[in-house]
Amino acid sequence: MASDIKTWTRLGLGTAVSLGAIAAGCAPADQPDVSVADETPAASVPVGDGGEGEGGVSIDQAGTNPIVFLSALAITEAHIVAARDAHAAGRTDAAAEMFAHPVAEVLADIETVLQERGVEDFNDLLLNASSAVFDGETPEQIAARTDEIIATLRAAAQKAPDDGRSAAEVQAGVVADQIDRAADMYAIAQQSEAYEPYLDGYGFYRTALTLYQESKAEIVEALPRAASQMDMAFTMLEMAYPTATRPETLSTDPGALKAVSSQVQLRL
Repeated sequence: MASDIKTWTRLGLGTAVSLGAIAAGCAPADQPDVSVADETPAASVPVGDGGEGEGGVSIDQAGTNPIVFLSALAITEAHIVAARDAHAAGRTDAAAEMFAHPVAEVLADIETVLQERGVEDFNDLLLNASSAVFDGETPEQIAARTDEIIATLRAAAQKAPDDGRSAAEVQAGVVADQIDRAADMYAIAQQSEAYEPYLDGYGFYRTALTLYQESKAEIVEALPRAASQMDMAFTMLEMAYPTATRPETLSTDPGALKAVSSQVQLRL
């Protein structure tokens, strides 16, 4: 806990930690609340009648629905990718926040599910990466930490529950969820000059693309219409999120971006 408080205090969130607000995913009063729960509608992934956690991830379903389980890990990966690339671009404060946020936003909510599925706690990897940013580690060192975290997330993904759906269907569902989150965050970013919504969306886009590329052949074979819409979505997302650094002008039509994301969902 001491190292956790050190990290959050450096982020200006020490008071929130002492009051237990971090566990609830709260942002400090003088900063916009960019928690995943507010970023994305819960309908992005299957949500049950109760027990809904941060980021639209249903705690009730995470232990039985592989798309929900893997979406929680993908949300975490999106933050880690965004943190790495923001750090490389010189945005150290944002990078440190991105490394630490999933601990409270997602992982705390599904901690019990992860334990039940045999996943060892890896919160320290994220918090240590956040501290390392403030300690002045180089982009290469931070990238190495990122690789370790992502490898840990991929190992955790192997513990996902099996509900009978094919690997292609499950992966397509996770990709669709990340696409939808990226589209939603772009609309939010256009309404604000804050950097965080854009960076969140960038992370969701990059993670969606990585997951899609890893299973593209299988998805194309099993779900060709959905794959076609995903290709269209990624073409638009590439223009919307060209780099981890927010462009001066966000000129992509958010309505069109959301429309193509909705088509991906419909094809599934």
